[in-house]
Amino acid sequence: MTTSPDARGPLTDVTILDLTWVLSGPFAAMILRDLGADVIKVERPGRGDDTRGWGPPYLKDADGHDTGEAAYYLSCNRGKRSVTIDLASAQGQGLPRAHGDHPHLHVILLLEKRDYDIQ
Repeated sequence: MTTSPDARGPLTDVTILDLTWVLSGPFAAMILRDLGADVIKVERPGRGDDTRGWGPPYLKDADGHDTGEAAYYLSCNRGKRSVTIDLASAQGQGLPRAHGDHPHLHVILLLEKRDYDIQ
C-alpha cells in the first residue's frame, strides 16, 4: 500500500516541545501527535513525569507483573519522544529558547496552571 504525503497528517512538519504534565497538556500534545506532529516530551532528570507512577493500572511485564509504568502515563504520551532537561538550570532554560527561531517549532508550556502555545 502506498501512503500519500497527506496521509501522514497535517502537522507532519511541525515539532512540539511538550513541557506539560498531568492531564490537559499531555492530552493536547497527544492529539497533536495523532495529527502528525513530532512531539518531544520534556521531563525532569532523575524523576520524570509524576504521572509515570499514577496507578493502578500499570503496564505488565512478560511475566504478568506490574512494571511501575502507569497506563495513564503511557496512553497520554504514546508516540512521543522523551528527553530529560533540567529547566531549573540556566542551560536547561536556554534549550527551548534556542529553538525559538525554528520555523516549524511550537512550544507548549505550562504557565500559571494553564497551557499556552508559544510560537
